[in-house]
Amino acid sequence: MRYFVFAGLALSFCVGGLPAQQITLPSSASQATPATPATPPATTATPPATPSAQQSTPVAQQSTPVAQQSTPVAQQATPVAQQATPSAQPATPSAQPATPVAQSATPKPATPKTATPKTATKLPEAPTPAPQLLAQPKRILNIMPNYRAVSAGVHPPPPTSKEAFMVASDDNFDYSAFVFVGITSLLAEADGDHPTFGKGVDGFGKYYWRGFLDKADGNYWVVWALPTVLHEDERYYAMGKGSILHRGIYSATRIFITPNYSGKNTVNYAEIFGRGISQAISLTYYPSSVSTVSGFTSKYAYALGRDALTNVFREFWPDIDYHVLHHHHHPHPAPSAKESDD
Repeated sequence: MRYFVFAGLALSFCVGGLPAQQITLPSSASQATPATPATPPATTATPPATPSAQQSTPVAQQSTPVAQQSTPVAQQATPVAQQATPSAQPATPSAQPATPVAQSATPKPATPKTATPKTATKLPEAPTPAPQLLAQPKRILNIMPNYRAVSAGVHPPPPTSKEAFMVASDDNFDYSAFVFVGITSLLAEADGDHPTFGKGVDGFGKYYWRGFLDKADGNYWVVWALPTVLHEDERYYAMGKGSILHRGIYSATRIFITPNYSGKNTVNYAEIFGRGISQAISLTYYPSSVSTVSGFTSKYAYALGRDALTNVFREFWPDIDYHVLHHHHHPHPAPSAKESDD
């Protein structure tokens, strides 16, 4: 009987202690504390420890699946790492092209270069030099005085009264002037322009002194007296370039146009009035038969025409002397546009 009571107590103890242990399973702290619960009898604490230790084994075993479950996570991480590996592989081909660069740095043996002929570079054309203008000589044919001519492009200061007087005197008393008057007197005597003068030496003498007085009187009026009063420059300024027609017209019209002392073109009053005055004076020493208006007009026109032809001859003489007679003079540069306008 006692045996059955003892067995029932022990069975009830074991059965009663099992729910308490199962209730403490959800808390990790309660699982760790079952080994130290205060039991009433010290001797009876030892036998129940075995079941609790045995029960802790399933807990540890239950934790094993957790660790095992963590293993697939690590295993799943492995493909990630494996997937990362192929992504690093394509870097290998990109690094390969660097090899030829390193190889190209290898010094190559210098190959002899053949000198290729260089084409001559076309240099810019040099500017065309200014045309050379021929200077006016002091004498034409080394005989006729040409003191009143000024070379093309040259702009001397206006002449003083003394200089103008000396130019007129040189023209009047040059040896060529005596020759020129002698030739014209011979022609007039041969044609019998003035029958009252007669023929021979006596007639030639009458033509000669009158012709010389005409020339001298006209030069002093045209070259010295009136230009000094009117401030006109009666020297001939050659053009030296251009067409023959242009130069011819220019030179012939200088009897009507001349520069003043300021360098500006003006009406050539000294030429126009000077020749008129000299021809009017000549009426006093020529026969009365020619001392008429028609006689005056013809002599006046002849004097102007002679001066115009003299200017034309002055303009073209340097070209004739250089290109036809091949006498070489020292040319000088052409004037600039500004000088030409002046």
